[in-house]
Amino acid sequence: MAEDGLDVSACVASVLEGDETAARAMMAHLQPTVAKIVRANLPRRTSEEDMMQMVFIKVFTRLNQFSGLVPLHHWVSRVAVNECLAQIAKERVRPEVRWADLSEQHEEVLTALLHSETDLPPGSEMASREIVEKLLEGLSPTDRLVITLLHIEERTLQEVHEITGWNIPVIKVRAFRARLKLKKRFEHIIKEL
Repeated sequence: MAEDGLDVSACVASVLEGDETAARAMMAHLQPTVAKIVRANLPRRTSEEDMMQMVFIKVFTRLNQFSGLVPLHHWVSRVAVNECLAQIAKERVRPEVRWADLSEQHEEVLTALLHSETDLPPGSEMASREIVEKLLEGLSPTDRLVITLLHIEERTLQEVHEITGWNIPVIKVRAFRARLKLKKRFEHIIKEL
């Protein structure tokens, strides 16, 4: 099985036999995939590099479980997502976002959203992103993951299924419930206006 120029079967077999060169080649091949998933699901108190190391440790210690029935990238994606979710669960702190915790820029963005039907003012992209991140921090790891994959990364239901292993009806239900939780958290902030 070849995957983007890498003979996966031969590479996996070489890594399992202890070939460090093959391990480095596999790591270089998988690094962009792992980096993208880690960035999208990075726990708050863990650095990106540490999280990527944890994922690669898990990949290489469980490589003997890779059956080859799915593409290597899909298998590694699932390992990466599960490792991120496990780390997020360990850091299970869900602070509430309050109006008083927001900066002036955040307040301006929220006020503009509430009192205007036009687009946000130029230069408010960073503050908008920070507000979304604050709201997402309060969600459970699975809710945060489904919102991130579907609405921020704009992945299809099929892609989310391939990454997470969840059934499509389960993804739809989790996304619906997560959106309701986000709406409730947002309304809580707005009430303080």
